[in-house]
Amino acid sequence: MTNYYLAVDIGASSGRHIVGWREGGQLKTQEVYRFPNGVTEQDGHLVWDIDALLGHVKAGIEAAREKYEITSLSVDTWGVDYVLLKGDETVSPVYAYRDGRTERAIPAVHERMPFAELYRRTGIQFQPFNTIYQLYADKLAGRLDGVADFLMIPEYLMYRLTGAKAHEYTNATTGGMVSAETGAFDPAIIRALGLPEHLFRPLQQPGTVIGEYEGIKVVLCATHDTGSAVEGIPMEGDGDAPYISSGTWSLLGVKTPKPLTDEASRAANWSNEGGVGYNRYQKNIMGMWLVNRLRAELCPGKPWSEIVAEAETSGFAETVDANAPSFLAPESMKAAFDAALMEKPRTVGDYFRCAYRSLALSYKTAIEELESNTGRTYDKLYIVGGGAKNGFLNRLTEAATGKQVVALPIEATALGNLKIQMEAEA
Repeated sequence: MTNYYLAVDIGASSGRHIVGWREGGQLKTQEVYRFPNGVTEQDGHLVWDIDALLGHVKAGIEAAREKYEITSLSVDTWGVDYVLLKGDETVSPVYAYRDGRTERAIPAVHERMPFAELYRRTGIQFQPFNTIYQLYADKLAGRLDGVADFLMIPEYLMYRLTGAKAHEYTNATTGGMVSAETGAFDPAIIRALGLPEHLFRPLQQPGTVIGEYEGIKVVLCATHDTGSAVEGIPMEGDGDAPYISSGTWSLLGVKTPKPLTDEASRAANWSNEGGVGYNRYQKNIMGMWLVNRLRAELCPGKPWSEIVAEAETSGFAETVDANAPSFLAPESMKAAFDAALMEKPRTVGDYFRCAYRSLALSYKTAIEELESNTGRTYDKLYIVGGGAKNGFLNRLTEAATGKQVVALPIEATALGNLKIQMEAEA
């Protein structure tokens, strides 16, 4: 009898339901449902339509059940974002990480515990949207009053399926409050910030069965999508090679036995996030967000093949710092590029060539930091996710880094999600 598993993989711009099964010793997959996702603006803030997401999750499960008898399912999404609960009621709105509401919270957090100490304890890189700053912004706004729990987005979606509240380890680590030493929420951080201690429950590991949805087992995968993506990369003996999970963000990193929380890692803003039995030493790079927003503004609907061809034939020579804060959530991505450049691009191809070359150079810098901080050199660089399909960017990356790029245009996150479910069943 064949067992069929369902991976619900939701990114910041789209989601997909992928069924997986073993056949002849190989993992076979079929996509059964896909839907758009994105932030919406509400009262001057960027928010997620959490009810629409849940509706798509359920619709995709039904689409899967029309074709397969599903043994188990799991949900993964991006990290750091969460839902507050008062009893069974969702506290609205559900803010998106690109919203600017943490601006006042960040210095207030660092007054209570300096970032150097936070990094020593957690090993998590500074990002203005880390869960720690979002929760403190909620505290300042009075949004934590009467709150019984907070659940990261995928755990919230699975809670609505099962009624079970879970706090999954890999996703929790993205928020900047989990001890790099113990793998649990750090009580010293919670107390220093005066956050409600009852919100920070014991963390559960990938592979834990948390409940059922209409007869289907619901299992925790690595619910942070990058955690599942790293599990899904077939490295063929290069298990400790660097990787880029290339989507809205480019997550560049390597597996290490334990977190690296030294001063060099802090100074270069490297992160240590939970993996499935290992540490993910990695860095967030702005990623396909740059080109996705340029396309939406400059040439919506133009095929990517044409955009890349125009970028290849462009002779534009300047680059930008792909990780500059001005690119995080600009009203106009074109204007953000114009402001950062000495010479204004003249064609659509100029903008995209600049973006792709800037990403490749940011990968080069990150690889150099990685090798310096780990004391190792690497020959290969694995790239998975949507960005792996871009041959031009792959060639630029290979030239910039001097590494052999192994591009695998696969749904690595869904594959990792499925792999964890299958291993939990074994």
